[in-house]
Amino acid sequence: MSTTEINSRVNPAARTVASTQSEMTELVLPNDTNTLGNLLGGRLMHFIDMTGAMAAYRHARTYIVTAAMDHIDFIQPVHLGNLVTLKSSVNRAFNTSMEVGVKVWAEDTQTGKVSHVASAFLIFVAIDREGHRVRVPEVIPETAAEKRHYADALLRRKHREAEAARRKQEKAAHANSESSEPKSK
Repeated sequence: MSTTEINSRVNPAARTVASTQSEMTELVLPNDTNTLGNLLGGRLMHFIDMTGAMAAYRHARTYIVTAAMDHIDFIQPVHLGNLVTLKSSVNRAFNTSMEVGVKVWAEDTQTGKVSHVASAFLIFVAIDREGHRVRVPEVIPETAAEKRHYADALLRRKHREAEAARRKQEKAAHANSESSEPKSK
C-alpha cells in the first residue's frame, strides 16, 4: 500500500499511553487447566491477545487485527482457582501498527498472594472494513516507564525487521539451491 493510500485514511489525534490501558480478570476453572491443574499456555495466550486487543482498539479507534505475538515469557504456572489479572497498554504506535505490552498476575484466592506470571509483546495492525490498513495516531508516553517502553519498542521493531529480512534471504537461498539440484528419475 502506498503512503498516499494510507494517508487518505487518517486517524490523527495523538493519544496518551494511559488512555490505552486495559485490564481483564479471569477465574481459572477446570476447563482452562491441564492434567496438573495449571492454566493451559494456549488459554493464557488467548487472554493476552484479548487484553492486548482492547488496548489497541482504544488507541486506534478502528478495527484491528493481531499481526504477531513478538515475545512471551511464562514466568511461573497459574493454578486452578487463581484469579488472573492482565493489564495492557500501547507501548508505541508506528504507521499502521502498534506494539502492545501485556503483563499478567495470578492471585491465590485463599491467601491473597499476587505473583507476576507472564509478560508479552504483541503487534496489532489497524484496518478498515475492507481490510485496508489505516493510519494510527501517535502515542504519547508520559512517565519514565512509558518512555522506556516506547524506546524499547523501536528496538524490538528493528530486530523483527532484521529477522524478517534474514528469513527472506534464507528462503531465497533455499529455493535457489533446490532449483539447481539435479532432478532424480
